[in-house]
Amino acid sequence: MIAALREAVVRGGLLTRIGLALFAACFFVYLFGPLVLMGITAFNSSAFPRVSPWECFSVEWFEVLRNDQTLVEGLRNSVFIGIGVVALAVPIGLAGALMLMQINQRVRPWYYTVVISPILVPGVVLGISTLVFWDRVGIMFNASHETFFYNGFFLTIVGQATFISAYSMLVFISRLQRFDPALEEAALDLGATHVQTFRKVLLPFLKPAIASAAVLAFLASFENYNTTVFTIVSESTLTTVLASKVRYGINPSISALAVIIVVVTLLGAAVFEVVKRREQKAARESEKVARGEVPARARRKPLLLDPAMFLILAVFVAGLGTVYFAGTVGVEECKAAVKEEKQRVAQERVRKLQQQRMFQRAAPVAGEGEGEGGSAPAAPQAQREDSSGFESIFAPQNLKEQVESGPPAAGTESFQGIFAPENLESQSGAGQ
Repeated sequence: MIAALREAVVRGGLLTRIGLALFAACFFVYLFGPLVLMGITAFNSSAFPRVSPWECFSVEWFEVLRNDQTLVEGLRNSVFIGIGVVALAVPIGLAGALMLMQINQRVRPWYYTVVISPILVPGVVLGISTLVFWDRVGIMFNASHETFFYNGFFLTIVGQATFISAYSMLVFISRLQRFDPALEEAALDLGATHVQTFRKVLLPFLKPAIASAAVLAFLASFENYNTTVFTIVSESTLTTVLASKVRYGINPSISALAVIIVVVTLLGAAVFEVVKRREQKAARESEKVARGEVPARARRKPLLLDPAMFLILAVFVAGLGTVYFAGTVGVEECKAAVKEEKQRVAQERVRKLQQQRMFQRAAPVAGEGEGEGGSAPAAPQAQREDSSGFESIFAPQNLKEQVESGPPAAGTESFQGIFAPENLESQSGAGQ
């Protein structure tokens, strides 16, 4: 398919290449655009996550994130639950994959459908069913609410492992399809036990799949919300804390957390790539040694002395230092200038609003003068007649007149009885 696409590009000429380039650009903007914008908002001093208008370049929201105990506790709980899910889901997935490779060919489709079905079940259903099931088990054993049957961490780990183990099993199945069963048979023929065969032959072959399944299980547990919101009970995880913050209002500390997660993920991916290339290079050297081309190396260099790894760490430290110092120098002066600018804009807005109100108050007076001269239409006069004399009873100048004239005598108040029912009747009669 790739070859056919490449041939079509060559035949299509320049227009097709431009179209594919635009499509690729739009795809990457759609994919990474939100992450880039969120990363930018983490360094804006604005109290709300936004890119425009830009105020000041600051790293204060990372400090706010560090001092947010609720968010830090949720992050710690998510890491703990993720480790527990990895410890439970990876062995279950490995056992399910090995079982699939051992059973009869006719039974495999049915077995595969059963073990994969938790992936198709909505997370809300899994969370509620996990909560109800372990509650019934606790009632059956007459357990109190302080036992693990009602513990939020236990329920979350078990509930998430029901479907994450299926993800792990898929990873192991894809790896086992390239495994040669003759290796196990040869080990058994040479006198090895089944445990030794599993530990010496199968596990080394499955080592990359185990690492991939562990990473996948941890990430799936770390970002899960639908199941966790029901099983976590009185505890909290990072996803539940973020959901509550989004519901009641957020600040750019959430963006700071996203920046940290993205940086750690990229750093981990870079380290994994370096380790993978070192292993591939060692494998090629071993093959050359087996063919007698070059002698074997006495000792491999440590990972930290690898040039690529050293460059990655240097770029990371330099970037972190640059961002920190750039976000702490001159921030207070910038904030003061932004505050003054906001006050100036607010005062200008108030002044314009006052002018607009003054013009609105002056408009009826001008209309009245024109009516006396006979050159203005009769509409303003009709409007004043329909107002029934109460158009300005709540005007601020009325209070000033009352204060200057002193308290009125009893029974002589200017607006006495203006809300009486008979006023409505008199106005109705006058209108008729």
